[in-house]
Amino acid sequence: MRIYFAGSIRGGREDAALYQQIIVFLQGFGEVLTEHIGDPSLTEAGDDGSTDRLIHDRDLAWLQSCDLLIAEVTLVSLGVGYEIGRAVESGKKILCLHRPGTGKKLSAMIAGCAQVELVIYHDLSDLTPQITDFLKNKSGFEK
Repeated sequence: MRIYFAGSIRGGREDAALYQQIIVFLQGFGEVLTEHIGDPSLTEAGDDGSTDRLIHDRDLAWLQSCDLLIAEVTLVSLGVGYEIGRAVESGKKILCLHRPGTGKKLSAMIAGCAQVELVIYHDLSDLTPQITDFLKNKSGFEK
């Protein structure tokens, strides 16, 4: 299984450690195409040395080749929203993850989208069973 994980880069890196934990968990189910999202050395500047066009085209190619998208949407990110929109347009299976206790409100465009499955969670321990259920129900994965 090829998993595209989306999380904020230029919108803020406060959740990078959480992204890394989610990515490590997801690697038990398949290949995470975007494991760099959890890299603590990745700053809000993004991929140093790469052009915006290269990043866009590379990430879009990964998105088109994935089996499903899992996006942590607590931190507001235009890029993550764009990726979710493109995944909806492509008919991908989509799981969005949101922590309500952060004071960040979830976009109605994500919460109201029928093609997006939404998980509200508080910490990794209550998130992992919900990700597992999504992967089993949406992708047929058996762990």
